[in-house]
Amino acid sequence: MADFGIPPKGEEINGVISQRLKQAMTEDGAKVTIDWRGEPRHVYVISMPVDMLYFNPDTHRIRAQRTLDPERNKAIEEDPWGQAAQEYLHDLLRQRPANPDQTDPDYTALMDELDDVGQREPGIVSPHGILVDGNTRAAALLDLGEQNIRVGVLPDDTSRQDINTVELSLQLRKDRRRDYSYINRLIAIDEELGRGRSEADVAKDFNIKLATLQRDRWVYREILKAIDRSKTEDGGSLRLVDFEQHQEKLRELHRDYTKLATTDPDAAKRLLQSRLAMVLLDYPKTSLRLAEADFHTRYLESRLPEDLKPNVPTAEPVGVLGIPGTALPDQSSTSANAEALTNRLLRAKAITLDGGRATPAEVTAAAAVMKKARDTFDVAVKLAGQNAELVKRQTAVPERLTDAADYVTQCANEFAEARAKRALDEEAFDDALIVLRDSLESLARQAGRTFPAPGDGVAWLLEAVRSR
Repeated sequence: MADFGIPPKGEEINGVISQRLKQAMTEDGAKVTIDWRGEPRHVYVISMPVDMLYFNPDTHRIRAQRTLDPERNKAIEEDPWGQAAQEYLHDLLRQRPANPDQTDPDYTALMDELDDVGQREPGIVSPHGILVDGNTRAAALLDLGEQNIRVGVLPDDTSRQDINTVELSLQLRKDRRRDYSYINRLIAIDEELGRGRSEADVAKDFNIKLATLQRDRWVYREILKAIDRSKTEDGGSLRLVDFEQHQEKLRELHRDYTKLATTDPDAAKRLLQSRLAMVLLDYPKTSLRLAEADFHTRYLESRLPEDLKPNVPTAEPVGVLGIPGTALPDQSSTSANAEALTNRLLRAKAITLDGGRATPAEVTAAAAVMKKARDTFDVAVKLAGQNAELVKRQTAVPERLTDAADYVTQCANEFAEARAKRALDEEAFDDALIVLRDSLESLARQAGRTFPAPGDGVAWLLEAVRSR
């Protein structure tokens, strides 16, 4: 990772920091512990004018949100220490990750806490005034009109990589820090793995299981693929932040996709496309669960308006060299159609969310596509839900009996144990059997009316009741 240099007032800030560090050392002042290049290190805490310090342009807290405004993001990339870039970072630190048009309630709560009880934990700053930890606290203190912030100071040889590593290690401590948003956490994990670190080590640092890290990597890859598929002719596309509020939906999608992919990869692709389309249409996760592998063919395809029906040519089978008459399995036309529909919705969603590149007519047309799709999916989701309820009712009665049989089997085992220990309450046992008898008689009456030609199980039940 290349260094991003010293801020314009870095040397001036370093002079102030050095002077105050000497005073802190003389007085043996407060210290804070950090993880420094794999070892714990205690660094002195000093007070600094909050408006003298710089927000960290690399902070993972707002990494995904930076791209929301390409022009202001360009200012960060070209002059991270300039006024325009620093003001943009300040704005982003205030905003809600899933909806940057709103102030984050957590930010408001932080301001209230700082106003009521002051700064509890020190931030961390580089020797030249770059905020490593405490960017949000610094933004809140500025908004409150406070003059100073308490910060621990990193060693003189601090690099850009050190800044990112220390920020991440402090963020992952279990304390009162405001958590990274979901997407920014995925970015941080991906960057750590990109440094050549093992999945096991990164999972340990993030306090998650290895399986959780692998699931989140899959989700991140699928998000990046979706963004690439959403690219429009004028260069627009969806952004990482557009997936911020869909964390649970995407995690459930991974679970169901991977389970199905082991037995039927093509069905897994259909499920992936249907659910991704429903994410774009903002369905809740309870509705997404209704979209199984046959959702597109069974409920959706025949109901699509003509202008939404994909026109996917049939793929020619691919022969295997040296083995005449053998062909490699190709993506089914159903999967291709489901993918083409999702691609259409991805591009339409990109236009509606980032209308600055498109003409008003294109935005209107894209919104119409999304509305037509939503209307069609509404019908399909309703039908899938009705079928799920029917299946649930059909399986409920047999499952109840299976559960009852398990309880009776368990009762037999416990009966033998109680009898051996002479701990059986015979009177209570007899009363419970009468309750069971009455329940079986009620069930037998219902079954006798339902099955004119009973099978073995129903015949046994009717005979057992009749013999009494």
